[in-house]
Amino acid sequence: MKPFKFKQFSVNQDKCAMKIGTDSVLLGAWASLKNNPFSILDIGSGTGILSLMMAQRSHAELIDALEIDDNAYEQCVDNFEQSPWGDRLFCYHAALEEFTEEIEDTYDLIICNPPFYSEDYKTTNQQRDLARFQDAMPFKHLLESVSKLLSDNGSFNVIIPFKEQDHFISLATKYNIFANNILHVKGNPTSGIKRSLIEFSLKNNPLEIKELIIEIDRHQYTQDYINLTKDFYLKM
Repeated sequence: MKPFKFKQFSVNQDKCAMKIGTDSVLLGAWASLKNNPFSILDIGSGTGILSLMMAQRSHAELIDALEIDDNAYEQCVDNFEQSPWGDRLFCYHAALEEFTEEIEDTYDLIICNPPFYSEDYKTTNQQRDLARFQDAMPFKHLLESVSKLLSDNGSFNVIIPFKEQDHFISLATKYNIFANNILHVKGNPTSGIKRSLIEFSLKNNPLEIKELIIEIDRHQYTQDYINLTKDFYLKM
């Protein structure tokens, strides 16, 4: 499998179950850097794509990634070393809970593309399907950890299925994490909302909601989508 080439870096993904998809690129391009984060944490980094995008976009001096899967961890480290920003990127091989307990620092920006139960992945075993979704990284554990790891003025950026949005936001408020910005993503003008990109903080600010449509026609991208991703995709 060839590396996935972006404008300023390449990503090997042959050892990772979670391949690079539109979700990661959307989140990495959209996540707000308005507070000029000094430290960034990428939870469940997989290939390291989000950390690499943050390294390209920001001046953050400390970008930590967290990956529990052995193969993905090795691949992430390798991708970091081969990137132009190797000195700012570090991957921890650990589970989120143990990392949260051991680390004493907080982060100005936390970013996560949590593994979720994909709509197009179905087996005949419903229990197994559910387990795969819930065990990977339950939202409750994720939010509980974020509440401990986020700096006072920090932001937490996540992408989830639209149908999980209200549940995720109400769960977050229990940990005093509040949704400030939402981007609803639609594949085309007539399709339903498929994804929610949400920016949270510890401040209960008024919520702003925007919409992004990816394509007008097959492979005919909207100007909004091109503007968002053009610093990364080779053909944009």
